[in-house]
Amino acid sequence: MAVEKQLSKDTKSTAKPVKEKKGNIFSRFFNSIGKAFYNMYHELKKVTWPTKSALINYSLVVLIFLVIMGVIIGVFDLGASTLVRLITG
Repeated sequence: MAVEKQLSKDTKSTAKPVKEKKGNIFSRFFNSIGKAFYNMYHELKKVTWPTKSALINYSLVVLIFLVIMGVIIGVFDLGASTLVRLITG
C-alpha cells in the first residue's frame, strides 16, 4: 500500500495548466486566417510546377477528352430523344 502511494505521488504531473489566450475574439479570428494564408504560401513554394510544354500537353489532353465526351453524350441524347419520339409518336 505504501508503494502504491509513493508511485501515485511520483506520477503526478507538475506542469502548470495551460491558460486560455486572452484577447479579442476578432483579432484571434483574423490572426488565424492570416496564419492559414502564411502556411498556404509556404506549402505552394514546395510544389513542383509543370513546365510550359507539359502544361500545354495536359491542357490539350483535357480539351480533347471533353470534346470526345461531349460527342458521346450528344449521340446518346439524340438516340434517346429519337426513341422517345418513336414511342410517343
